[in-house]
Amino acid sequence: MIEALKEKLGGEVEKLQHELNVTLPNEIRKAVEHGDLRENSEYKAALERQQFVQARLGQLRERLSRLSSIDPTQIPTDRVGLGSRVVVEDQKTKATEVYNVVFGDAADFEEGHVSVGSPIGRSLLNKGVGDVAILKLPAVTRHLKITDLRTIHQAPDEQL
Repeated sequence: MIEALKEKLGGEVEKLQHELNVTLPNEIRKAVEHGDLRENSEYKAALERQQFVQARLGQLRERLSRLSSIDPTQIPTDRVGLGSRVVVEDQKTKATEVYNVVFGDAADFEEGHVSVGSPIGRSLLNKGVGDVAILKLPAVTRHLKITDLRTIHQAPDEQL
């Protein structure tokens, strides 16, 4: 799972690197040929895109660096950790919810992906099946009983 994410991010880095080194310099050169740069919208747009691409490359490289420091052998095999799929039951409402504990910016609450650092992620971390996670929110405190757990080791194709 970690290797697949590294590969995906590496592909995006390659595309952006090509854009930064080949496509954008050509666009900037063409815009310069048009003359007055003070009122040249193509030139300004190319420079803005160049800044955006440089910033995105920085983010991707940072994320790849953090992914490289993850040791899958340190992720628990029987407790909630990075890459786990957790089924919980709210002890008050008896509603069942499914969460996937993911890495930082891959979180998408609508899809059930919560980051390790989010309040839900922190409350679930290192809990096992049968444990109750206490989720303290500003308006309410929830008690979530873990009814099913699939770790990164059992579901290697899940997305971080």
